Amino acid sequence: MPIKTALVTGASSGIGEATAIKLHELGYTVYGAARHEGGLADVAAAGVIPLIMDVSDDESMLAGFQQIIAETGRIDVLVNSAGYGSYGAIEDVSMAEARRQAEVNVFGAMRLAQLALPYMREQRGGKIVNVTSMGGKFYSPLGGWYHASKYALEALSDCLRLETKPFGIDVVIIEPGNIRTGGNVVTAAKLQEASGTGPYATQATAVLAAFNSEANARRESPPSVIAEAIAKAVTARKPKTRYAAGFGARPLITVRGIVSDRSFDGLMNRAIGMPRSRA
Repeated sequence: MPIKTALVTGASSGIGEATAIKLHELGYTVYGAARHEGGLADVAAAGVIPLIMDVSDDESMLAGFQQIIAETGRIDVLVNSAGYGSYGAIEDVSMAEARRQAEVNVFGAMRLAQLALPYMREQRGGKIVNVTSMGGKFYSPLGGWYHASKYALEALSDCLRLETKPFGIDVVIIEPGNIRTGGNVVTAAKLQEASGTGPYATQATAVLAAFNSEANARRESPPSVIAEAIAKAVTARKPKTRYAAGFGARPLITVRGIVSDRSFDGLMNRAIGMPRSRA
């Protein structure tokens, strides 16, 4: 039986890096993709094949896939882990930034699925793993564009699962909770830039304080928790459609499914220390 090939995006750090290394340890030929070669030094040292790929650039994604097929002749697993969080009031965030959030978090993942599917259909099997977020099931203040991208990826994954089932292809959603990836640094910078001043500054200050608090840091699960969930899904004969893992994921998703919108609004505001609205 040939060695299976996996492509993991966002492999320069965090969940993508941990996943690429984990799949390599399980015996897969793993291509770890990121925009810059320098960020792939750690996965390369672990035996992962570094692949320069920008998931917001179609030519880059196509070239990466052509390299994988030329070198291995197959693609068995696609893990769409690349992504970032762009926070800021919907009114404040530029449409250019909103589009970039969608390009990286949604369209890049779906374009890679398009590129992988012909090979997976020919092989009569494969697994596409889309890393969304617990934030793909609920919302928070000033996170509109980010949550929208994760909601969209959840919906597209569900539709893709139905479409590809007749070909023996599994589509799996991974919903991480609060994970220690360093992503909060990018998210906080985007938030400060968009809404650090102006009418939403009070909310932005509260959200930034929550991001940067010691309590939040203590609640972060390591990326290995998500890598283990992905490995479980990839190696299962019949994987679950969804895996929620990491701090807060399961309880918060459960709560959102039970309580009313108004109650959840209050919960989110209390989480960042905002006073109850009197409007």
